[in-house]
Amino acid sequence: MSTTATAAEAHASQAQSDQPLAKLAVAAIGIVFGDIGTSPIYAFRETFAGHHPLTPDVLHIYGVLSLIFWSMMIVVTIKYVSIIMRADNKGEGGSLALLALINRQSEGKRWSAPIVMLGVFATALFYGDSMITPAMSVLSAAEGLVTVDSHFGPWVLPIAVAILIGLFSIQGHGTAKVGQLFGPIMMVYFVVLAVLGVMQIVHSPSILIALNPWYAVQFFMTDGTLAFLALGSVVLAVTGAEALYADMGHFGRNPIRVSWLFFVLPGLMLNYLGQGAMILSLDPAGAAEAIKNPFFLLAPEPVRLPLVILALLATVIASQAVISGAFSLTQQAIQLGFIPRLRIQHTSASAAGQIYIPVINWALMVMVILLVLFFGSSSNLAAAYGIAVTGAMFIDTCLLAVVLFSLWRWNKAIAVVVLAVFFIVDTAYFAANLTKVPDGGWFPLLVGLFAFTLLTTWAKGRKLMMDRMREAAMPIAVFVNSAANSATRVPGTAVFMTSTADGVPHALLHNLKHNKVLHERVILLTVKIEDVPYVAMEQRCGLKDLGHGFHRLVIRYGFMQEPDVPEALRLTTGCGPEFKMMDTSFFLARQTLLPSARPGMALWRERLFAWMMRNAESAMDFFKLPTNRVVELGSQVEI
Repeated sequence: MSTTATAAEAHASQAQSDQPLAKLAVAAIGIVFGDIGTSPIYAFRETFAGHHPLTPDVLHIYGVLSLIFWSMMIVVTIKYVSIIMRADNKGEGGSLALLALINRQSEGKRWSAPIVMLGVFATALFYGDSMITPAMSVLSAAEGLVTVDSHFGPWVLPIAVAILIGLFSIQGHGTAKVGQLFGPIMMVYFVVLAVLGVMQIVHSPSILIALNPWYAVQFFMTDGTLAFLALGSVVLAVTGAEALYADMGHFGRNPIRVSWLFFVLPGLMLNYLGQGAMILSLDPAGAAEAIKNPFFLLAPEPVRLPLVILALLATVIASQAVISGAFSLTQQAIQLGFIPRLRIQHTSASAAGQIYIPVINWALMVMVILLVLFFGSSSNLAAAYGIAVTGAMFIDTCLLAVVLFSLWRWNKAIAVVVLAVFFIVDTAYFAANLTKVPDGGWFPLLVGLFAFTLLTTWAKGRKLMMDRMREAAMPIAVFVNSAANSATRVPGTAVFMTSTADGVPHALLHNLKHNKVLHERVILLTVKIEDVPYVAMEQRCGLKDLGHGFHRLVIRYGFMQEPDVPEALRLTTGCGPEFKMMDTSFFLARQTLLPSARPGMALWRERLFAWMMRNAESAMDFFKLPTNRVVELGSQVEI
């Protein structure tokens, strides 16, 4: 089956490719790098003043700066920017897109089921990360007000909560106009990062030798336990690396690479080096005090308040990117069958990717506010931050191993060496973050476990339900031959929605049983979501004539596309006259699930699945069916 983009999408893709690289690179700076860009506000501070404090001396500062630099080079530059971003699913990136790519090309392999579970768990972990990132980023920036005036202390939490409530409240209106400002604001922010760092580096240029990996090695040799524990905070410098891959479909591979290598990476490292140089220039007492908030103390006192305001804007942008990512990931998960149908609103007439999912938005807002109030400070939140990110990074490496060996078929020796480096780094970071579980690291793990349970319960329950319905289905050929001559035919078209492309839909059987009529034209319609982002318009519909006015129609969409059944029917030819909505009736089967002791799932999971099904968005809204042309017929199914 062809998987090229639709005409409109192909045109949009071509328009994107026609845009200057510089313009796309600036746009990428505004969307992709918000999370990793706000890390200097807290990453260096937490390494020294967090749950496992370090003395801010030459050994530790050089060692930490060396770890930060080489983490960025290995994890971000080599792993994500240079290798993983090549593993795109028709231009789309992210854990689910990569999972769909692997799943499509490894059908029937023994290890495909564990790989699916890993991909789903990475998705579940993202929801934990999408709660912590806004709370951590905005709270850490708001705490910068204390460096302007200590009297701001009691106002930090209320200001952070107010900003977060405002941010989530505007999601329903769309972010197209605000998004236009993201790129320029983040460019100014990264330039300010670099300038603040250079101002300190010129006074202590010797800090540049901290880029030598020997200082990281020396740190471990001299202070092994503390160096290992420090990894739990150093990893905060690379949080957001996975966003480069997930947002690849919006900008393309090259603009993100250019932005990272020539703008973002230099700006971040200059700032980290500047923070280190400033601390080393102070006496021990001054260093111990300054290490509590080195980022804001880089700025001279007269411009500190504007820096706090700029940092707050940057953290809002970073939070916006994560929230939009949660919407996009949820839409993919719905299409791929891991989440029940939810109400999805489009906030832009021109940009298909700008969507709003109310239930996800308000659930995130409640959890983010609770996190801010419960933990109270960004230092406390830092204990919870990192577990989800390092877990997702480790899973990405596992998925990359499948890609290198099975899809790309790299030389085994080279692949083993590359993967060994990545696994060593990811395992070290994840293990270091596990030490933070008692202090708050349990939260993202709990959220991840809860989301994983929901995702797998829905996917498993849906499969069981379809299997049970298929068992009871009558062969379509038998039904057509017997019903065509015995039932009264009435004018018009009847479309029977069915999740399986074989057998007789339950709604059709119930309609014939109770109403004892058949329409002149009967369409058995199945909507299929493929493991590719987009399905071409000319490949959208597959039609089969079953005889006697019966037709089997399969409409295919990619997991990045939104189903629109009336639109697809309008474009369908070869089964009689043109479809007119006022002459067409849509019949839906609404199943009532009866948990049973039959083999399948645990009884509590069957009840959970039944609850999820009751609360799912109706098929009428999800498939954009005209409300006055829908008939729902109920049936009971044991799973």
